Amino acid sequence: MTAAQRPTLEAVARQAGVSRATVSRVVNGSTTVAEPIQEAVRRAVAELGYVPNLAARSLVTQRTDSVALVLPEVATRVFSDDQVFPGIIRGAAQELEAADKQLVLMLAGSPAGHDRVARYTTGRHVDGVLFASLHGKDPLPGRLARLGIPVVCSGRPLDAADVPYIDVDHVGGVATATRYLIDNGRRRIATIAGPQDMVAGIERLAGYRDTVVAAGLPQMIEYGDFTRESGTTAMRRLLAAYPDLDAVFAASDLMAHAALRALHEAGRRVPDDVAVIGFDDIETAAYTEPPLTTVRQPIVELGRKMTRLLLALADGADVERVVVLPTELVIRQSA
Repeated sequence: MTAAQRPTLEAVARQAGVSRATVSRVVNGSTTVAEPIQEAVRRAVAELGYVPNLAARSLVTQRTDSVALVLPEVATRVFSDDQVFPGIIRGAAQELEAADKQLVLMLAGSPAGHDRVARYTTGRHVDGVLFASLHGKDPLPGRLARLGIPVVCSGRPLDAADVPYIDVDHVGGVATATRYLIDNGRRRIATIAGPQDMVAGIERLAGYRDTVVAAGLPQMIEYGDFTRESGTTAMRRLLAAYPDLDAVFAASDLMAHAALRALHEAGRRVPDDVAVIGFDDIETAAYTEPPLTTVRQPIVELGRKMTRLLLALADGADVERVVVLPTELVIRQSA
């Protein structure tokens, strides 16, 4: 169909028996038109196959019908087999599809990427911004919120900005996992902690520390960055520093996978000699050798809830600004 053949606003108005201005108000989402007239316009739009001019609609409604999902990570992390980012993306995409809105995916794993996100979002090219996996005291969420742009984060912003966020119970999940190890007779429990410039890393370490200290047990800590490579290095260091350790909690399943391999290479049997627990319950956790005990977080649901909260904010609704989702210990053969 050529541009000349496409149905026009005037054709829809004639079909519906209303004015052009009325059709314009209906297709642009106005609620000031009576429902029977709205129905007549919608029916004419469907019958004629009329496609509204999105640019014109944006001018009228001051909406783009788009939401940005910002991932402040390098591409190798986002597109690795870590299922956290795909899970958030999937949950956000499901909610936005149901709301007939578009998802704009933006990577900000470098200073240049961060600046690009700032320019794009402050230019009002989207109706709101979702931030996943914030590092450090990132000022951008707070800056956007102060400009009146709806913002929702996954996890508490470390700069204490008053920005709504949704997260999972990192502390409680790790505490449950560590208590499980203690209840099963483990007394030399080490941890491979996550990065301490991320809420997930900070709170998962706090859950471990609180629990072993309360039980009167020593703290044995090495640090990783949620990747397999860092898990391998940290596990080897733990074995060198604490050769009599009998359990390891790793702050991500990828680091736990690496710990299993490093323990096997060192001749340690899992779980007979050393029990291992991870965090995330990624798909491959059930297929390691032995299958990995882990803390399951509802990551797709987190993405969905972040998006629902953002859409409510964009509509001016009063919302619950802090939501913490429960976690669950999934017991398999590694512990």
